[in-house]
Amino acid sequence: MKFADLGLSDELLQAVEAAGYTEPTPIQAEAIPPFLMMKDVLGIAQTGTGKTASFVLPMIDVLSHGRRRARMPRSLILEPTRELAAQVAENFEKYGVNHDLKMALLIGGVQMGEQVKALEKGVDVLIATPGRLMDLFERGKILLTGCELLVIDEADRMLDMGFIPDIEFICDKLPTTRQTMLFSATMPAAIERLAKKFLDNPKRIEVSRAASTNDNIQQNKVMVAPRKKQDVLRSLLREDDMTTAIVFSNRKTTVRDLAKALNRDGFKAGEIHGDIDQNTRNAELQRFKDGVINILVASDVAARGLDIKGVSHVFNYDTPWHPDDYVHRIGRTGRAGAKGKAFTFVTSADAEAIENVEKLTGMAIPVYSMDSGTRADTKGRKPMVDKPKSQDADKPKSDEPKAERPKRERNRKPKAETVAPEPKQVSEEQADPVAEKTVKAETSEQKPAPKDDGEWNGPVPSFLDISAS
Repeated sequence: MKFADLGLSDELLQAVEAAGYTEPTPIQAEAIPPFLMMKDVLGIAQTGTGKTASFVLPMIDVLSHGRRRARMPRSLILEPTRELAAQVAENFEKYGVNHDLKMALLIGGVQMGEQVKALEKGVDVLIATPGRLMDLFERGKILLTGCELLVIDEADRMLDMGFIPDIEFICDKLPTTRQTMLFSATMPAAIERLAKKFLDNPKRIEVSRAASTNDNIQQNKVMVAPRKKQDVLRSLLREDDMTTAIVFSNRKTTVRDLAKALNRDGFKAGEIHGDIDQNTRNAELQRFKDGVINILVASDVAARGLDIKGVSHVFNYDTPWHPDDYVHRIGRTGRAGAKGKAFTFVTSADAEAIENVEKLTGMAIPVYSMDSGTRADTKGRKPMVDKPKSQDADKPKSDEPKAERPKRERNRKPKAETVAPEPKQVSEEQADPVAEKTVKAETSEQKPAPKDDGEWNGPVPSFLDISAS
């Protein structure tokens, strides 16, 4: 099937061809025709399937006829993050080059004044994050009564970020006769309820099993001790086939520290996380796209929707807390038919998290063995590193009784020379004087009492048995 078979206008087909595309992806082929027929659409598609174009392209044609009015956008696209909103705006600029459409981008982290000016002039397409849209709406700077089209993108991510109440509020302010499209990678119960409430007999499209991963991505998990993470990451980044990589961490502080450490080690790394203002985030993304840096260390703010060509590797420096985030993180590679690799670092504390990931994706992620000698066992325990064999390794183990080892340990500490049991040191079951006599009797039977030199040389009673380590 070709884009020309979907019913798009000649002007739009020219823009699509100029962008280098001739054949639609499955989600595009199934979503565009019903959209052009003014039907509601419920799309379930994993990341990297081209769903952004599946609503941008038909919206351009539908909005090509009509008149814009001040403060009353004709269409609204809701995105969970600034980066996703900015990417959708780039798609409209690219594909709408032959159409006279005005667009406004409402996102946090930038001056509100310019956004208000754009609304005052009238816009055909309003792309917004819920927070900034709610802010302007409550200030009376925007009216939603003229909105003909609504797109709710990354609905499951909206749920994770707590935006569902805001979305419900916004939908209640829109005309009831609008056309609505909702896209989500997964369909939890809350999203199903949202779709039933705000979509009218939608065309349901599912191009891939929810939460599945891309077959073009070679997935690996690396069993590693926390203190060895940076060493293992540096080793993997130096592999010959690594060209560009995104390294994900669960914490913003780790993102900052890791980016600095990689730059100190001679890598070209940038960082992006929620504490960086929007202009700086955009600049870092542009540096990454332009090849000025080839490693981007990021928090989950960058996990969804970013379409950066040529990312060869994704590293989960931290196993994601939510299994859905795993799918979206590794989806930054292996896009548009290209091959990619994903490595997830797993410590002993991540056993449950990686198990949840494997349950969601329906696959056991293979364990990657490091050439440096790190051995990983498949049960999620800490890795074992081969140690050099000592000269005494072949000597038989000492036949000393266990009681002698704690004795020597105590001898290293002058204050602990005398450890004879006293009533205040014993546990409750030893508090009984009869029990104390029994212990002493057993001690005398097991080993003759040595010369009284002020030290305890008998077997250690259970209530005093301590580790020698």
